[in-house]
Amino acid sequence: MEKWNQTSNDFILLGLFPPNQTGLLLLLLIILVFLLALMGNSTMIHLICTDPHLHTPMYFLLSQLSLMDLMCISTTVPKMVYNFLSGHKGISFPGCGTQSFLFLTMAGSEGLLLASMAYDRYVAICRPLHYPNLMGRKMCVQMMVGSWILGSINSLAHTVYALHIPYCRSRAIDHFFCDVPAMLPLACMDTWVYEYMVFVSTSLFLLLPFLGITASYGRVLLAVYHMHSKEGRKKAFTTCSTHLTVVTLYYAPFVYTYLRPRNLRSPAEDKILAFFYTILTPMLNPIIYSLRNKEVLGAMTRVFGIFSSNK
Repeated sequence: MEKWNQTSNDFILLGLFPPNQTGLLLLLLIILVFLLALMGNSTMIHLICTDPHLHTPMYFLLSQLSLMDLMCISTTVPKMVYNFLSGHKGISFPGCGTQSFLFLTMAGSEGLLLASMAYDRYVAICRPLHYPNLMGRKMCVQMMVGSWILGSINSLAHTVYALHIPYCRSRAIDHFFCDVPAMLPLACMDTWVYEYMVFVSTSLFLLLPFLGITASYGRVLLAVYHMHSKEGRKKAFTTCSTHLTVVTLYYAPFVYTYLRPRNLRSPAEDKILAFFYTILTPMLNPIIYSLRNKEVLGAMTRVFGIFSSNK
């Protein structure tokens, strides 16, 4: 191992599961989750692009969420599966940088996009008469492009820093993908400046959007409570509860992981939390948005001819 460390710039990913039969069984479960996520998010994108009834700001933003989830899970799972099945745990230095950049881009962009979706629901329910002006096509495109650009810039800063850290210890990353905080213990320099940057970045891209989402849905729930129409109140509550479920599944493990000091973190706990926001959430999001949404079920009926009994 020492010879490998001295002659290679590559990293080793220790993975999520032990290399035994139990690990193989768990890996097969991960593969099933991965396939469900691919099918669910691809279906959601196809429905939103195909069905004219879903050509609204909310579903336009939802299609971007599905795309981000699709890219996020595709960034981590295939490499993890390949490494486990081949027994080759290495990942090249450029490959590690690419994986880190793509993951951080999706993470930051999705946080901003969820805040945009919360704003959309706030305007739709609390200011319905102004909705066409406040949430037009131009505003949707600006929200979408802004989320991608800001997420990419933030990701680039973190990735460039991580790739320029001198690594003089073992290059074995105790994770199943190149997560920058998991790489820091391998550095042979004090990384307190970067850890402070992680705190600031997490606050800007996760904590502040989460507070904005909380404020938006607080106003929404107050407006829903005062609605006279029972049907309208039920529809608004269903839509908001769906968004809040997705937000909770995304933000809770992310914020808990990245805002904790290093001395309170453990690799095993970080990997379990990462499993939620990199693998499980991308699979659950399309299920949550489809099974609890009559408009999406109606689109499935029109596009695929299923759920016709609900028509």
